[in-house]
Amino acid sequence: MIAAGFAAEKSSVVLVEKNEKLGKKLYITGKGRCNLTNASSPADCIENVAGNPDFLYSAFYGFSPDDTIAFFNSLGLKTKIERGNRVFPISDKASDVISALKKHLNKNNVEVKLNTQATDILISDGKICGVRTTNGVINTDSVIIATGGLSYPTTGSTGDGYIFAKAAKHTVTKLYPSLVSLTAEESFCRTLRGLSLKNVKLTIYDGEKALYENFGEMLFTDSGISGPLVLSASRAVLGKTERGRISAAIDLKPALTHEELSNRLIRDFGKYQNKNFINALSDLLPAALIPIITSLSEIPNEKKAHSVTKQEREGLVRLLKRFPLKINGTGGFNEAVITSGGVSVNEINPGTMESKLVKGLYFAGEVIDVDGYTGGFNLQIAFSTGFLAGNGAG
Repeated sequence: MIAAGFAAEKSSVVLVEKNEKLGKKLYITGKGRCNLTNASSPADCIENVAGNPDFLYSAFYGFSPDDTIAFFNSLGLKTKIERGNRVFPISDKASDVISALKKHLNKNNVEVKLNTQATDILISDGKICGVRTTNGVINTDSVIIATGGLSYPTTGSTGDGYIFAKAAKHTVTKLYPSLVSLTAEESFCRTLRGLSLKNVKLTIYDGEKALYENFGEMLFTDSGISGPLVLSASRAVLGKTERGRISAAIDLKPALTHEELSNRLIRDFGKYQNKNFINALSDLLPAALIPIITSLSEIPNEKKAHSVTKQEREGLVRLLKRFPLKINGTGGFNEAVITSGGVSVNEINPGTMESKLVKGLYFAGEVIDVDGYTGGFNLQIAFSTGFLAGNGAG
């Protein structure tokens, strides 16, 4: 939509949409609130891109988060900044973001063809000459492929753009679901399903090597772990889980040093000295987590708190500071926020988003092999690359 709107400032544009309405995926972003960008500098945006960040230098500086906010404000959409510099519409309605984009399309007389699927990109002598659709051929010398990736296929993201790119002799790198839940071997995850842990530290390891480390919020699922902290961590394990070397360690009390946590346990065990060990942790841990911790600690549940030895206590501290999980996979595209991988950046001009192989062919958004972390960065990628593609194709 943003690519079409800006292209239409220079020439006539037809927007081909196979769905029955525009912006179907935007409706579900940010849990229906649409985290449309992150109020940070272009340099910060680059820092928050995991896949091919340098390729986006021109895009982020050409259409920055400030430009995105100003663009939507100019269309009557008021915005607000929340935790982590996340930008949302004041109304908390993703539909208002879509309405603003539609307003931009209407203002620039973009012809929108709904329920119309592009089936082929037509190329002659290395140049674009048209698009074949389910409702006939559109003759044109410029085409922007902005079809998204494979994530949330029910919204129409079924990989069409990759098929078009391959037909145009472009390389498409391996595709992975990213910003997605992680699955774990431990059966107790199902027991803990729905338990949310706040202010914990998560470290992901490949063998002994730390791949990712950060603080935040996470939760347990039927098959593993999810939540904001885990979604970002998932990017670090793409293509690695099948080797059986990936593990996670959760520091349940990152604000306390080993010694401070040991002293805290001494106080709690003193307070509950005549209670069973399993009942002496209620001040420290969520109730659902206590039986899992006591089982892993190998301290008998019925042992009196005052009888817990120093060696047992120190082992418990190590467990609380490094609660272990064996990671054996990720969730699929049906739940992934984005797709990692896509059309090779080596075959796209970073200043215009035009193909280096086919004149008049442009790419924008998730279909390109670029992806960012959570916080509005992926929509900013879409807007920035869409802006460049629109200006180039128009």
